[in-house]
Amino acid sequence: MRTVCAVVLAFEAVVLGLAVPVAIQLGGHTPGLAGAVWGGLALAALVLAALQRFTWGFYAACVLQAAFLASGLVVPGLAYLGIVFVGLWIAGVVLGRRVEAMQAASRDAGEA
Repeated sequence: MRTVCAVVLAFEAVVLGLAVPVAIQLGGHTPGLAGAVWGGLALAALVLAALQRFTWGFYAACVLQAAFLASGLVVPGLAYLGIVFVGLWIAGVVLGRRVEAMQAASRDAGEA
């Protein structure tokens, strides 16, 4: 699960970085504000991708997903991207847990 979530966060960081000019053009925000908000979210996504080995890193990344969704309220065009990445995040968590459960069952069957 952690690897899948880290990959989702890495791709999300790229998209958030590219959201800065979108926020400037479509949202009419100043470059400083757009860089601080969406650039900060991109930097947080990169850092949290590296911290997925910790349980708190996973929960912090869940908060980041909520922040990305909330930024869609400021620039409506980004709401769609936020929804896509929340969906990818949920899929990564669900599928990652299934894989971990299958690996654990395989280990248990090998020990018996």
